Amino acid sequence: MENFYLVMLVILFALAITDLVVGVSNDAVNFLNSAIGSKAISFKTILIIASLGVAIGAIFSSGLMEVARKGIFMPGEFYFDEIMIIFMAVMVSDVLLLDFFNSLGLPTSTTVSIVFELLGAAVSVAVLKLYTTSQDLSLLSQYINTSKATEIVIGILLSVVIAFSIGAIVQYASRFVFSFQFEKKIKYVGAVFGGVSLAAITYFIFIKGLKSVSFISTEDIDYIRNNTWVILAISFVFWTIVSQLIMSLFKVHILRAIIVVGTFALALAFAGNDLVNFIGVPIAAWQSFDLWMASGVAPSELKMTGLSGAVPTPELLLIGAGLVMVVTLWFSSKAKTVVDTGVNLARQGDGAEKFKPNNLSRVLVRYFVISSNVITSILPQRFKKKIETKFNKPNELLQDRRIDAPAFDMVRASVNLVVASILISIGTNMKLPLSTTYVTFMVAMGSSLSDRAWDRESAVYRVSGVVNVIGGWFVTALVAFTAAAIFAAVIWFGGMIAIVILVILAVVLIVRSAMIHNRKMKEEKAKKRFNRKDIISINEITSETSQNISGVIKNVNKRYSKIINHLGYHDLGKLKKDRKKLSKLEDDVDELKDNVFYFIKSLEENSVKASKFYILFLDHLQDMVQSISQISNASYRHVNNNHKNLKFNQIRDLKSVDREMQLLFDQIIETFDNQSFENIDKILDDKQLLLDKVSNLIQKQIDRIRTSETSPKNSKLYFSLLLETKDFIVSTMSLLQLFQDYYENAKRQF
Repeated sequence: MENFYLVMLVILFALAITDLVVGVSNDAVNFLNSAIGSKAISFKTILIIASLGVAIGAIFSSGLMEVARKGIFMPGEFYFDEIMIIFMAVMVSDVLLLDFFNSLGLPTSTTVSIVFELLGAAVSVAVLKLYTTSQDLSLLSQYINTSKATEIVIGILLSVVIAFSIGAIVQYASRFVFSFQFEKKIKYVGAVFGGVSLAAITYFIFIKGLKSVSFISTEDIDYIRNNTWVILAISFVFWTIVSQLIMSLFKVHILRAIIVVGTFALALAFAGNDLVNFIGVPIAAWQSFDLWMASGVAPSELKMTGLSGAVPTPELLLIGAGLVMVVTLWFSSKAKTVVDTGVNLARQGDGAEKFKPNNLSRVLVRYFVISSNVITSILPQRFKKKIETKFNKPNELLQDRRIDAPAFDMVRASVNLVVASILISIGTNMKLPLSTTYVTFMVAMGSSLSDRAWDRESAVYRVSGVVNVIGGWFVTALVAFTAAAIFAAVIWFGGMIAIVILVILAVVLIVRSAMIHNRKMKEEKAKKRFNRKDIISINEITSETSQNISGVIKNVNKRYSKIINHLGYHDLGKLKKDRKKLSKLEDDVDELKDNVFYFIKSLEENSVKASKFYILFLDHLQDMVQSISQISNASYRHVNNNHKNLKFNQIRDLKSVDREMQLLFDQIIETFDNQSFENIDKILDDKQLLLDKVSNLIQKQIDRIRTSETSPKNSKLYFSLLLETKDFIVSTMSLLQLFQDYYENAKRQF
């Protein structure tokens, strides 16, 4: 029996390492967004500062695992074997849930996930226990701390609304003071702004970041709380003087200094307080195991009243946890994906939108536009002009065509860090269950709204993104509760076999998720065509369009062959997959068309005439993809409606066309891959042979109808396939002709 629970402990700690990785990947958004978005310092420097904060916060955390041991359920009501079931269900659920959100690139709360997983698993075990002992389910309240879960839900709602509102108000006031030309104003008000900001961040470090540090006593924390205003006043005076000195003597930009200190503070607080979310459950399980070993009684007879005490975590475990967190911060691609979501939703400029608009986002935007118009109409004209001057962007900012330009400036980054620090400090001081993730994210969204980052061009997409993220937070609670409850029931009935199956399931799903994520990252990287340099030249246009042409033709040529094969076998499942893959290709071409505006703005002055070529080039690409999509859709509908198979002769003729297309398109791919454009003339000469073949097949089918064909549905499909094939070939050859004309003109130009 001892070996059974020892194996469970090993599994729990293995899951804890995985949980650290997926947890840090998600929570990195809390302290990296502002620094990365503003590009105040290099990415490497950001990671170094954040790593220091995470390492110090983790190593010096006392690790009091209150939430895991007694915050959600009453440990004295459960026996040792029941407690271990709860902890195992929680860890499996947490790893899978956080990894799922990381894969989506959505920030969520590790605190909420662990709390509702503990609640779900405890409820499940308590219900099973009451049922098997024939007790009344009304006794469930003796096992569960329901008030804690209620506080968490209220905390979510409060943090969302308050953080968004205050972030918007403070950013509006800050922009009114600094405007977008803040370099001029910073000389006069920078020291005061630095004093306020650094005093707030310092207080935040003491109240939130160091409240669980082992060498800070409860008396010290109480003293800080009881003398808040005195400490803040002294801190303000001190930091104002320091800010003026570093600006005057060391020529350090005060906003950059605020961003550095704020990033460190949030990273410190994250590691010092959220570490419990990742290793709290295994530590509690270890403590339970020690209590059981010392008791000498059966696992089903030892009540876990011993978990009610406060036991610190060994320093060696904290150091190990800190190391895992720092390594994850540097190497996790999913952490970058989650951070990108926050930066993308808050960015000042235009660009590709990650989220699609929905009905709720459209209604909200329409409501705010109407409200804004009403408010604007009653304001004095002189006051409106004054406001507009504060939000006017300088010409150098408007003309900044760099793809890698900062998502927002250092004023907004500083406001995000300072406001988040203050709100979290207040919440901690008042013992409110605020989530760091919720506060930092909503402050960033509120500040971006008031900074006019969400204009009429982008608002519906940004609001949709925020709605998706907020919805995900509530889904976190529901899914965490349900998954942990189900897993606990499975382990209750299945024992070690169920545990092994669940762990294998978790490993398989995480590995699969990592493979899918890596594939998506490679695809995203491959799609970033004109995103590498500031200005696009003729040579770049030639090179990039060559890659696009080659890539699309490879894709559609392969897909055409598969569709014909799958149609021949009447394979509905594979035809459905063909439709999905072609739908993705259509989205890729649409994205290229969405970027036409930025392409034209980024051209060199002597390359502007290439704009028309690029627009027509994309039009031909879209025609090609649409033709192959029509072939796919027609084939899928035919098979899905259970119509008769195409006849052997028809499939054979289509395969014959496919073979000739393969030969011709292989030449095109080789031409564009090697950029040997002198071969285009020969390819264009060969096109007529293929078109004549398709025309002959159309005539052949007409003759069949007149003599032997009896299926109108087959004839409709066959004609559709041949006509779309013809359109596909014509679009491809038109694209080649267009490219050849452009290439010849470009050679003459240079």
